[in-house]
Amino acid sequence: MWQPYSMTPTKSLIYSRFENPTVMAVEEKIAALEGGIGAMCTSSGQAASLLSLLNILKAGDSFISAATIYGGTINLFAYTLKKLGIECIFVDADASEDEIRAAFKPNTKAVFGETLANPALSVFDIEKFAKIAHENKVPLIIDNTFPTPILCRPFEYGADIVIHSTTKYMDGHAVQGGGVIVDSGNFDWTNGNFPEFTEPDESYHGTIYTKAYGKAAYIVKARMQLMRDFGCYPSAQSAFYLNLGLETLHIRMKQYCENAMKVAEYLEANEHVESVNYPALAGNKYHELAKKYLPDGTSGVISFIIKGGRSTAVKFMDSLKLASNEVHVADIRTCVLHPASATHRQLTDEQLVAAGINGGLIRLSVGLENVDDIIDDLRQAFAAID
Repeated sequence: MWQPYSMTPTKSLIYSRFENPTVMAVEEKIAALEGGIGAMCTSSGQAASLLSLLNILKAGDSFISAATIYGGTINLFAYTLKKLGIECIFVDADASEDEIRAAFKPNTKAVFGETLANPALSVFDIEKFAKIAHENKVPLIIDNTFPTPILCRPFEYGADIVIHSTTKYMDGHAVQGGGVIVDSGNFDWTNGNFPEFTEPDESYHGTIYTKAYGKAAYIVKARMQLMRDFGCYPSAQSAFYLNLGLETLHIRMKQYCENAMKVAEYLEANEHVESVNYPALAGNKYHELAKKYLPDGTSGVISFIIKGGRSTAVKFMDSLKLASNEVHVADIRTCVLHPASATHRQLTDEQLVAAGINGGLIRLSVGLENVDDIIDDLRQAFAAID
């Protein structure tokens, strides 16, 4: 049986850097969950971000990204890709359509955003950016890590490519890292802006991807060019672990959202808290967008600013007993992070502001423990800073 994005029939798999049966089964499952025509797993979410762009960008090109994205992705876009001759144009995701249009250049080849920004938790207006991207004949790439396809399916709102750090909710148990790129099959790569899809690939027997693979041109090219050369393919064992998480994803996401909503309401009423950012809360700036794109919940991640700034935030986190202080997020266990000194520590003060990071900001990833136990832990930690 031929796979729509596979180089060879499944009965003659040739090399695990391209594909193996265990990983392929997971790729097909994730593609189905997102409503795409094909997927390619990677060794990490960062690898998925990188390859999703390198598949369509080369030295001399530019792309547009929302400024409120994960700190590691900002570093990748602003510094590492710059060394490769690729410019990232950061924009305010809440900017007007005209302001976003003004950021485009003749060499702009893609637009990138996160459905739910990490850790700012701003909700990305997918339809607005899809409209503008398509007006300029470029694809919209969405990082859908926090919602997962259980809470949001970006293809239904016009996105063209979706990526995930599967290390997070999809995995759930935090035993392995991974990423995935999913192709909607909807973007027209023959519109004149992407000759690498419509002209022969000298490195792959002169293949013309749009001619040979049709709607699957993007994901096949990613596999046959980039995975072949970079080799960041996950092991079969990693895919096995990921599949265990996928099997309970629909149940877990519902419980994460229920627990987080109760915790967010507790924090909102707490005198030690300056502000709470959780889009499911009625008073949140992004509540209306959340109702549109995330009607079933906004994941288990909350960000809040504690009064007293950085030093108080650190003392509070050190006082927690159930929740663990770690960089990881979206686990079955409750964990906390101080972004300004962890995930976003490489950013300048100006970039921290642009990314929505305050010195007193704490990212709280609400787990699947009993919600009363989670709140009791927060309560005793607040008492410790009095």
